[in-house]
Amino acid sequence: MDDNKPLKVRLTFSVILVGVSLLFAAVVTDHWAVLSPKVEEYNATCEAAHFGLWRLCIKRIFMQEQGPKEKGCGPITLPGEHNCSYFKHFTPGQSSEIFEVTTQKEYSISAAAIAIFSVGFAIIGTICILLSFGKKRDYLLKPASMFYTFAGLCIIISVEVMRQSVKRMIDSKETVWMEYSYSWSFACACSSFVLLFICGIALLLIALPRFPQNPWETCMDAEPEH
Repeated sequence: MDDNKPLKVRLTFSVILVGVSLLFAAVVTDHWAVLSPKVEEYNATCEAAHFGLWRLCIKRIFMQEQGPKEKGCGPITLPGEHNCSYFKHFTPGQSSEIFEVTTQKEYSISAAAIAIFSVGFAIIGTICILLSFGKKRDYLLKPASMFYTFAGLCIIISVEVMRQSVKRMIDSKETVWMEYSYSWSFACACSSFVLLFICGIALLLIALPRFPQNPWETCMDAEPEH
């Protein structure tokens, strides 16, 4: 038996907790993508937007003269009136007409649903690994590793669905949005995928039984014949 196995499990679990924290931060925040229209007039107010899996936030920003490479409204960090609303397909009483017109709601629903699966897998994996700390429960490490790997795969699929949604929105002729960028919530989701996927594989390798270093170990461990 590997004497360093409990230490390896705890170190891997510490990194996994960072990945799970990033996953939760990405799912609950509204800074996956930032959108802005092309600015034709300066010394006037323009509207920029940022959104996540659940809400769209519109910010009215007073624009002054920009540099030659800056043609959009923003940056979003500038002060201005801020208004957020949940997507209409999640809360029918709320209004988010700008987003509904310019992209398919199926993309938003799919990205949110897959992200929820990712959170569910991460929670189940955490329960399994906490239970494995008890005596003779190392067998729970294998399912925990698989749940974390599935969580990482689900969140990266959600990221790709969101990326395709933004791309189709920008390419649409009906949209007012001309400029876009991905923000820190998007970065949190990508980082959580890397940590959860790699640590899930590492946890699986730690949970596997140690291979014999030479053939004599297998012979010595074998039960004597009667």
